[in-house]
Amino acid sequence: MTAIQRISAGRRFKDRLVRSLVYLSFAIAVVPLIAVLWMVVKNGLARFDMEFLTHSMRNIGARDAGGGAYHAILGTLEQVLLASLISIPVGLLTAIYLVEYGAGTRLSRAISFFVDVMTGIPSVVSGLFILAFWILALGLPFSGFAGALALSILMMPTVVRSAEEMLRLVPTDLREASYALGVPKWRTITRVVLPTSFTGIATGVMLAIARVAGETAPLLLTVFFTDSINSDPFNGPQMGLPLFVFDQAGRPTDTAIDRAWAGALTLILIVMLLNLVARLIGWWRSPARGR
Repeated sequence: MTAIQRISAGRRFKDRLVRSLVYLSFAIAVVPLIAVLWMVVKNGLARFDMEFLTHSMRNIGARDAGGGAYHAILGTLEQVLLASLISIPVGLLTAIYLVEYGAGTRLSRAISFFVDVMTGIPSVVSGLFILAFWILALGLPFSGFAGALALSILMMPTVVRSAEEMLRLVPTDLREASYALGVPKWRTITRVVLPTSFTGIATGVMLAIARVAGETAPLLLTVFFTDSINSDPFNGPQMGLPLFVFDQAGRPTDTAIDRAWAGALTLILIVMLLNLVARLIGWWRSPARGR
């Protein structure tokens, strides 16, 4: 066997070894995920029906069968929507400043530092901040909007970082070509840079929404509990799906535990639906379709 053949055999062995390690790592990461999804689906289907999706827990006792999570589903959708309306514009404008206007400045470095700090803030801290400032200091009541404020604090750094990375991936040649045609910088950003990076930004926004949709600690401190339907997020306590799961899982009855599993399944389906919508929007706005 020649030296070249020995080297080739060694490289093939290393290639197979590394490939096996990659497959093993993938299996280690996927197996727990599949196990969790299987457990949630298996236990959640027992109460996942139209009554669960269209009824609240009003006048339903701890040991009573029936009831549903309609009030919690409505609350989660409204709270996440309000949090998105607050954090997405602020996060996107911050990312645009960091990439397009403030590169290398002291202000941009300070903003990047505080964004990194906010990324590691525990969720309960955001809830405590809103509790101390919005509810205790200003004297405003528990509400879905207070919960949305806490969730928006958690969403902002994820939106900023994901949008910043996507904007940096836009080739500089596209910007320079637009400038060469006499297009102002703000129009270049809105007409060239943002459409080019739209798919990645939408994916990052969905990741931020998925992160906050299942947060319980901020809602415990800002939204409070209710078994009734409250469609006004600015007035009075409002339930959320994470709170619903937490509340039902703490009750020592099989019916309540079934409702908790069904609530967890509903939350997973909502997050999956939002990600599907984001991928459809990204596919529809992809450069290959000329949109």
